[in-house]
Amino acid sequence: MRNKIIAVNAVIVLIVGLLAFAIVRTQLAAETSSADQLKRSAQRDVAGAAAQLQLDGLRAERWLATKANEPATRAALGRATPDARADAARQLADQLASAANGAIGVKPSIVAVVDNAAKIVGRNGSDLNRGDDVGAAYPAFKEAIAKAHAGSDVWTDRTRADQYLASYAPVRDEAGRAVGMLVIGVALNDSLARVNDLTTGRGVLLVTATGDVVAASANAGEEVKSSVKTHAADVKSAMATGNVVASGAGDIVFAAAPLGGFGDGQRTAVVAAAPSSLMPGVSAVPLSILGATALGLLLVVAGGFFLGNYISQPIAALEEGLLMILNGQTDKRFELDHAELGGLAFRIDQLLNQLMGVEEDNTDDEGRVSKAPTAANFGEALSVDRSGGGGGGAPAGVDPNRLAAEPADAYYARLYGEYISAKKALGEQVDHITDAAFRSRIQGMEQDATAKHGRPVRYHVQSNGREVVLLAVPLG
Repeated sequence: MRNKIIAVNAVIVLIVGLLAFAIVRTQLAAETSSADQLKRSAQRDVAGAAAQLQLDGLRAERWLATKANEPATRAALGRATPDARADAARQLADQLASAANGAIGVKPSIVAVVDNAAKIVGRNGSDLNRGDDVGAAYPAFKEAIAKAHAGSDVWTDRTRADQYLASYAPVRDEAGRAVGMLVIGVALNDSLARVNDLTTGRGVLLVTATGDVVAASANAGEEVKSSVKTHAADVKSAMATGNVVASGAGDIVFAAAPLGGFGDGQRTAVVAAAPSSLMPGVSAVPLSILGATALGLLLVVAGGFFLGNYISQPIAALEEGLLMILNGQTDKRFELDHAELGGLAFRIDQLLNQLMGVEEDNTDDEGRVSKAPTAANFGEALSVDRSGGGGGGAPAGVDPNRLAAEPADAYYARLYGEYISAKKALGEQVDHITDAAFRSRIQGMEQDATAKHGRPVRYHVQSNGREVVLLAVPLG
């Protein structure tokens, strides 16, 4: 029985657990790994990343514009000799580099002062690059100098080892004429890492129209870069139309957005990779259901073991006892203390008593009769001294005339009360002696004594300290 209980419940738990696992896994896969939903997620991510990069560039431009209007900046470009201008420009660049982190939230890799010919007058931390023609490498910057307007751009040049997110603002003299530019450049990897932390958290790349990856955050894997290169046409479409375009295939999904406001806005795009799942770690949820199922199976085994023992052990005891009775042990009876099978064992005992003609024991644990005796078997409950009947006369202190004049109901009630009180005084059990049985027995005794002695009698209760006796008192 134990094994059947365990097997049935284990199958039920296993079916429910596996069904729940399959349903939850299917639903989660549909909700978190849908290609359309992943593309929409990537589109939202890339739009946020592009906006953050534009915001960082705009913040740097405004800060530089403020610094460009300060007298110290004008003075640096107004020195009389080239060497003096170079020294003042380097000193100014060092000051701007120190203040930039607190002002724009990121530490620049380069801060430079550039003259109207787009050549570097001085930069922070070094005299290198002095006199370099920045305008020749970046036409958009040369145009900004010519028009004296601020801007931001992505500067990448392998020959110059440039890889910056650059922002710049014009410097004007007191007459309002443009005399140069302040330039601040933040390493692309640093910029992308910061944007990635603030937005997607799943990998951001800067890509050219040809699909070449200019820079990428640390968590953008090689498979993403390869997929971007393969789908370069979609990246180019995003830059040409100015719209966010989702692309990718298989497990790699990404979205591209043009980096507007940087240069001409059609040379660089931001790419954000979609996650493998919209809910990271969700794959562990179905596994938790399998774990709960395994726990359920263990509990079924434990519960089935205890429940099986609770039922099978008393049944085995009944079976063994019946076998002993069949083998001749007719006095075998069952004393089974069990909530469910105890009543069955008691009925079996009753049946055996009836079949074998054995009188049932009606006494309790203290040997008291569990039901009131009748007049037929009440004789042993009374100790009657018949020597006082007949011609012996009345006991001392008993008036026969008064006894004869007492009404019958009052007489029997008094006699019963005195008899019970005397018995209790000796410490005897009287719970089994009822008033009706006592009265019936006394009346029978009176009839026998009257027939024997030829005159009516009534009884008197007397105790000698060892037993209680009923003395017959002749009347009239």
